[in-house]
Amino acid sequence: MRSGFAGIVGRPNVGKSTLLNSILGEKIAITTDKPQTTRNSIRGIYTRMEEDGDGVQMIFIDTPGIHKPRNRLGEYMTDTAIGTFREVDVILFLVDSDPDKGPGDAYITGLLAEVDTPKILVINKIDKLPPDEFEKIYHHYEETGIFKEIFGVSALDGTGVEELVDLAASFMEEGPMYFPEDMITEDPVRFIASEIIREKILLYMEDEIPHGVAVEIEEFAEEEDLTRISACIYCERKSHKGMIIGKGGRKLKGIGKSARQELEALLGTKVFLQTWVKIRENWRDSDIALSNFGYRE
Repeated sequence: MRSGFAGIVGRPNVGKSTLLNSILGEKIAITTDKPQTTRNSIRGIYTRMEEDGDGVQMIFIDTPGIHKPRNRLGEYMTDTAIGTFREVDVILFLVDSDPDKGPGDAYITGLLAEVDTPKILVINKIDKLPPDEFEKIYHHYEETGIFKEIFGVSALDGTGVEELVDLAASFMEEGPMYFPEDMITEDPVRFIASEIIREKILLYMEDEIPHGVAVEIEEFAEEEDLTRISACIYCERKSHKGMIIGKGGRKLKGIGKSARQELEALLGTKVFLQTWVKIRENWRDSDIALSNFGYRE
């Protein structure tokens, strides 16, 4: 068996989590159209067994978007992503637009040039890119000379994803099977539950609120046909608390209902979900709060 690790990196909002979900065929990473949705490294386990008993197992690591940090949470997210560069067998660097449109991709390219880990340039959203723009992106990165391959995909509709997986597998060497064949993530269910709730907040709220929101699971109790979950939503301002709750509690009820429905589909049981909203000012710059919320060891 061949096995190993592949890191998925890129600036915020280029489709890294969508690509991971597409590779696995199941949703384990939350996705929204808002930058910096992913805060932790999410590990997805891809296993393909052949008829002769051979096969491949790859652990794909979906990292937070690399960006210029504005607080300690941002520093943690960027450090987490960069820290994967030397810990994997191959790096998938996602881009989705003309490199002249911003400095973010150039900054990441410079970081990647400093490591020996094999790198694949993945041009995402090819279903939306005009041919001339795709060619411009392709030739720009080809000229850097640091990528083993350059590949185009649409993570959203799956175009090219299977071929990309085969390409990543070619960089894996003989090794052990790290996880059972039917396991797709090592992240605990409590963590996934907190992420699903945070995703619904991102989808329901205005742009200024989501980056200042954290979700902490206070209770996760599994019964025979019911899972009880108590979650506390933390925000940084009193005004944000009111906006999350909404008039008559309607906004929070909508968030809770949407999260509960997805959790029931994930867990295969009825879910009793309770949510509260609390204020913790400037938690994104607090080492203690970051640790409590799982953003620091």
